[in-house]
Amino acid sequence: MYNFFVEASARTENTFTISGKDYNHICNVLRMQIGETFLVSCEGSSHLCRLSQIDKDEIVAEITEENYRNTELPVRFCLLQGLPKSDKLELIIQKTVELGVSEIIPVEMSRSVVKLDEKKKKSRKERWQSIAESAAKQSKRNVIPTVTDVLTYKQAMQKAAEMDLFLVPYENERGMLATREALEQIRPGMTVGILIGPEGGFDNREVELARAAGGVIISLGERILRAETAAITAVAMGMLHVEMNADGKES
Repeated sequence: MYNFFVEASARTENTFTISGKDYNHICNVLRMQIGETFLVSCEGSSHLCRLSQIDKDEIVAEITEENYRNTELPVRFCLLQGLPKSDKLELIIQKTVELGVSEIIPVEMSRSVVKLDEKKKKSRKERWQSIAESAAKQSKRNVIPTVTDVLTYKQAMQKAAEMDLFLVPYENERGMLATREALEQIRPGMTVGILIGPEGGFDNREVELARAAGGVIISLGERILRAETAAITAVAMGMLHVEMNADGKES
């Protein structure tokens, strides 16, 4: 079933009016007909709708079931991702949005190969946000996660220090025991940051700054993971822990 996102202004009492690129997608790409059903997500809620009217530049969707399904995690995961090279961040955004991340924060780090000027930062951000939207539609999310401006490492650590829990996958002599203990601290309503380095990883100074910001050093296993693999793995571990304990019982 297809999913579309709209602003609150698109809603009347029991209908949504959809125009623009989604109108084109519904009418000219999907070629939907009157009576077909799809999801409309608005202000964090997803509603089952029926295509009831097709006009020249907009369609009307009648709500048949309010709050059809909540697919959002009860925990807000924020991925702080050291800028990787090539198009790896696009893959990271796509997959972590599918897994339930709420925010992706690109971070300039000392070992980041990619160096972006202000013009490129703006165009890349638009591209990254578009990928987040597409992934949110595909995975039936109720909201579109935000891709922020590219932050310096200092700015990222200031942001991370405000989170309820800040996880830093890195070398850890206690291995997965520390990871398990960290995951067991997660509770509904929390904001959890996850910091992933670029291809070259962290330098020692960055690790110490992360610790100073409250970072809990964890492990993702015995194997060395690529930056994109590490990001997907860390978010997946957090998502799985939350989903498996969604009944509210103690871990």
